[in-house]
Amino acid sequence: MEAVIKSVKIAGMQAAVPPHRHSYVETPEIFTQEEADKIYASTGIHSRRILPPHLCASDMCIAAAEVLLQRLNWSPESVDVLIYVSQDADYALPSTACLIQNRLGLPTSSACLDVSLGCSGFVYGTWIASQLLNSSNGKRALVLCGDTSSRHLLPEDRGTLPLFGDAGVATALEYDENWPNSYAIFGTDGTGGQHIAVKAGGRRNPTIPELTPRSEEEEKRLYNDSRLYLNGAAVFSFTLKVVPQLVKDTLRLANLIVDELDMVVMHQANQFILEHLRKKSKIQGDKYLIDMKDFGNTSSASVPLAICHKLQHFFDNQTKKVMLGGFGVGWSWGAIITDIGPIVSPEIIEIEDDFEPLSLVQQ
Repeated sequence: MEAVIKSVKIAGMQAAVPPHRHSYVETPEIFTQEEADKIYASTGIHSRRILPPHLCASDMCIAAAEVLLQRLNWSPESVDVLIYVSQDADYALPSTACLIQNRLGLPTSSACLDVSLGCSGFVYGTWIASQLLNSSNGKRALVLCGDTSSRHLLPEDRGTLPLFGDAGVATALEYDENWPNSYAIFGTDGTGGQHIAVKAGGRRNPTIPELTPRSEEEEKRLYNDSRLYLNGAAVFSFTLKVVPQLVKDTLRLANLIVDELDMVVMHQANQFILEHLRKKSKIQGDKYLIDMKDFGNTSSASVPLAICHKLQHFFDNQTKKVMLGGFGVGWSWGAIITDIGPIVSPEIIEIEDDFEPLSLVQQ
């Protein structure tokens, strides 16, 4: 699907990560040192941030949003739209976005909703929020992207343990009738759903207790199915098949060539995949962001987190034309070409362990 986004700009970004850092390179644990070094060389991931169990992805997003609102000098009452992009909801219901609305102090007239997407989630969330602003009297939106992917991993799964970290990012959007158009392409292919999956925990394969006790074998199956399954070969094949075409199609829609872009920021899957994408799409290395080393793959948060980490002053003084893209679990993919800047410098804060968790019961 093609989309032209009118009159909406990115006004700022703010990321929040846990202070707790883990590195298999420094502490190999289930790996030999040689194995850990090879994984680092291939994936580009040296360490990840791990959120303590009493906090959720929503808490990182709230921490980021509170700081971003202050830095922009935005009153919470001025925010009309809140999109919470995550595959780690606080509760089966209600929607986490509803609870975040009250916690942040957004008006009760605001439109707030959850979007259950992973790797492509930032692009989809930005588009959805932009369209809501365009089709309403709303002027400002927050897109919150956060996941605690580290919690889905089996302790003995050597294929996924070194890859995933936790993060939350807030992105502010603002209606501006004079802002240039942005251009977006989206796609979905559900045949890929089987290749990145957590099979248990929903209503199809519930983990909630049944009337009759489960057997030891059933409990073991649910334990394994409640963790992430990742078919790396299928992910690599899908990425090289779909994403270079996504880049071409988005450039065509925007009537641009790749050299006219100032920066390309794709979902930070791993260094190996990103390098292959860059070469196949013929993107210059100095215009292509790879930022795996300190945070790993953070799912929906990875694109804005990379911007907050590596492009802090890139948008300080002038407008830059960038492509932002996501691809993965679903299969789901999307890309946006948009102008960004000048904006307040994107930053990263650490969320402390004593941060007040989002509560179901609020005043």
